Amino acid sequence: MKNDAPGMRGERSRNQDGELRQKRSDTHISTIEKKYDIDLGVRGDMHLGTLLEQKKAESLDDILHKGK
Repeated sequence: MKNDAPGMRGERSRNQDGELRQKRSDTHISTIEKKYDIDLGVRGDMHLGTLLEQKKAESLDDILHKGK
């Protein structure tokens, strides 16, 4: 799989203005864990939007890079 930009994992689609499209809030955590090969420590059927609320995060990127 070709990376979209240096340091990015995988390809992400962009909006018409060129900004990266935000991940949908109804995406299941299991899908994210599989794509990024991580364990977020929550149920796989939880939605991303719920996890963002629990973690008080604004985006998936905030969660992915929190421990770094």
